[in-house]
Amino acid sequence: MLDIEVIEDPAAAEASLDPIRTRILQELAEPGSATQLAAKVGLPRQKVNYHLKALERHGLVELVEERRKGNVTERVLQATAASYLISPAALASVAPDPHRFADRFSAFWLLALAGRMVQEVGKLIAGAAAARQKLATFAIDGEITFRTAADRAAFAEELGVAVTRLVDKYHDGGGTGGRKHRIVVALHPALKEPKQTTPSGEKEQEQDND
Repeated sequence: MLDIEVIEDPAAAEASLDPIRTRILQELAEPGSATQLAAKVGLPRQKVNYHLKALERHGLVELVEERRKGNVTERVLQATAASYLISPAALASVAPDPHRFADRFSAFWLLALAGRMVQEVGKLIAGAAAARQKLATFAIDGEITFRTAADRAAFAEELGVAVTRLVDKYHDGGGTGGRKHRIVVALHPALKEPKQTTPSGEKEQEQDND
């Protein structure tokens, strides 16, 4: 089972978005049969079987074992991944194209880059899994609070200079057969935390980091 599977096929994406099938995928993080699932999701076994066949047809669940019980063979299935992510490739004709924006300060460009990353890394994960190889990646995730918009702009400028310096230092422009890598550096405001209700029933004012 993969930690995350990226769905590229439009039909598979449609199948995964059905609320009942999403619940079934969640329950199948651990192997289970149609009978076991029926009790958990509150549906007849025949109805669960219908959904399982659709998910199996699109490669979202897989057979783990078959158990013989009298004259009946019980099929035990498991989800192919713990979590799923739909790739922009599933909406290929309307997927965002990073080349349309190419503006460092465009939120739409950031989204387009993120979409491309999902698509490319998804393909790389699938290829590495098929080859039984590890995929070498690296990421940094953190938060920073800026006192002013000017500080934020200065940070972005210095970050760009530092990354460019590192790229110039390590990039092999001689074409000696090294493996090409893609680097994406992003900075965006953190989502505001929801207002908290105090014991008196009043809502505390949310913090504004803009």
